[in-house]
Order: sequence, then C-alpha cells, then structure tokens
Amino acid sequence: MNTFGNIYRLTTFGESHGPALGGVIDGMPAGIVADTEFIQSELDRRRPGQGKLTTARNETDHIELLSGIFEGVTTGTPIGFIVRNTDHHSADYDAMKDLYRPSHADYTYQMKYGVRDYRGGGRTSARETLCRVVGGAFAKLALRQLGVTVEAHVTQVGKHILTGSKDEQQKQMEEIVSQVRAEGDSIGGIIAGVVSHCPVGLGQPVFGKLNAALAGAMMSINAAKGFDIGDGFDGVGQKGSQMNDEFCLNDGQIHTRTNHSGGIQGGISNGEDIRFRVLFKPVPTIMRQQNTVDKHGNEVTLEAKGRHDPCVLTRAVPIVEAMAAMVILDYYLLNKTTTI
Repeated sequence: MNTFGNIYRLTTFGESHGPALGGVIDGMPAGIVADTEFIQSELDRRRPGQGKLTTARNETDHIELLSGIFEGVTTGTPIGFIVRNTDHHSADYDAMKDLYRPSHADYTYQMKYGVRDYRGGGRTSARETLCRVVGGAFAKLALRQLGVTVEAHVTQVGKHILTGSKDEQQKQMEEIVSQVRAEGDSIGGIIAGVVSHCPVGLGQPVFGKLNAALAGAMMSINAAKGFDIGDGFDGVGQKGSQMNDEFCLNDGQIHTRTNHSGGIQGGISNGEDIRFRVLFKPVPTIMRQQNTVDKHGNEVTLEAKGRHDPCVLTRAVPIVEAMAAMVILDYYLLNKTTTI
C-alpha cells in the first residue's frame, strides 16, 4: 500500500538509491496558492547533511512540480512531483547485500517478496518520507485557509527530557547525540505534536476515528514505535475524576476546562488543541560489530558502513507535522460528506 488518505490522497514512489523519489497528490482543493518557497522550506527541514545531528549524505532535495498547478494556484487536478537523488553512495552497501541487518526490514522484505533492494534499504529507507513532507506542505497550505496550524517539537532524547529555551534544548540534543555518535551507537526519543484551531466534528466513528487515523499515520513513519494522545500513558495512574474534561462557557463558546483527552472525544475532534506524542526507537544502523545471519544461512559478523543518522528526531519533526496535516485535511474534507 503506497497510497495514504481517503479524499486527500498521497501516492509515493521511489527508492533511496534510485534516480528519484516522487508522488501524486489527489484531492487537493482548487484555488490554493502553491507557495513553492514554503514547500521547499519544509523539505529543507527534513533534508540530510545539515549538521551534527544528521547523516553526512548531502542531498539538495529540490522539488520539481510537474502538474496540478496553473498560474501559481492549485487546479484541483492531480499534483505530480519528483525529487532527484544526487548524492547516493550505493557501493557502501555492497558488502552487506547478502546480510540481514539487525532490526532492519532486510529479512522481512526478502521473505515476503523474494527480492530486495539492498542499496540504502531501497523502499524501506526513511528517504521515502520526503514525499510525505511534500504532501504535508500542500495540506498545510490548505489548512491555512481554515486557520488551522500543525506544529511539533522534540521533548525527549533517550532518557533525557529537554528543558529551557529552544536554543538550550538544541544544545542539549547536540551534546547527547554527539556522545552517542562517538560511541558508534544510536538513540531514540519522543516528539510532541499539536494541532491548533481544529474545527469541531472531524472523525468518522466507529472505525475511522480521528485519533485512530492519527495513530495509523504516525506509526507508518520509519522508526516510530509508540503513540499516545492527550495525557495518554501518563493518565493510567489517574482516576476518572482527575481525567474528565468538564465543559464550560468561554465568551459564549463551549470549551473544556482541561484537555486530558487531547482534543478528541469519541473519535471526534471537540475544538480544543489536539495534542499527541510519537515515540521513536534508536535507528538500527550503528557503527559497531553485530552478529547476524546471511541469506545462505551462515552466522556472520556485520560491520556497517555508509552515512547514517545516529538519531532521527530532528529530521522526523517535519514528517510528524506532515502526517498530522494530511490527516486533518483529509478528515475535514470527509466531514463535508456527512450532511447536505
């Protein structure tokens, strides 16, 4: 399944070391200004080779828009785009082509399809997520018209909860990740997201709940291993009297005094901020010897080569935002079908 969404749909294609990656966006509302500078800036946030926390692979990730835009606005027809690969070192993977890398998708792809692209993981590579960022950027442009914003940030790296200003948190991240990289290891963490000014009523119960859609979207991201919404797992030790969100009137509008539910009740948005968290595991490629098995059934030792992120968190932030934006726009458009 390479297509995401119901009405607002994104279909992606391409591999990490192929000539290009790309996609087709269908269901994009017409008449939305296609702010190409914004779209490129979103890609730049995810782009590799930008500093101490990312892989040294240096891709420009320049987007080429092929269709669906005329005189600077969307036409309502499919938006086609590609991003060409320019800095892939496929030879880095030659020595690993017959090995099953621990905690990668090498073994499962081989067993499922009988063939796999070992160059950078092929289709399983997180490089595929640049297509999601493009889809999310267009979704954000449409959501602007509704006053809806989507933002995310890193809150925890490994066991370390980040504190202080944005600059202070960035410094903390760099220190933690730099130490992990020096050890030849990797580290995970948590990204928190918030959707502000979301309309009331988004969600398709019972099997299309908004929180379920967000969970599915986030769990489709590489290295994502957990999701919660509102107080989530932190609320397991609380009682109903502590967790219930009481309703109140604020300037004549119905709101809740608290937001333990994270802006969704009964699978439907209630108008409060939608707050959620995504847990990312440490990336499985590490610069240490690991024991594994090759496709011939021999036990062997793996020494990984190439350029890899010791931590995905910084580059995963725009991906988390993109997936949330696509879900919200999709469910906004779905909500238009519920009444005449």
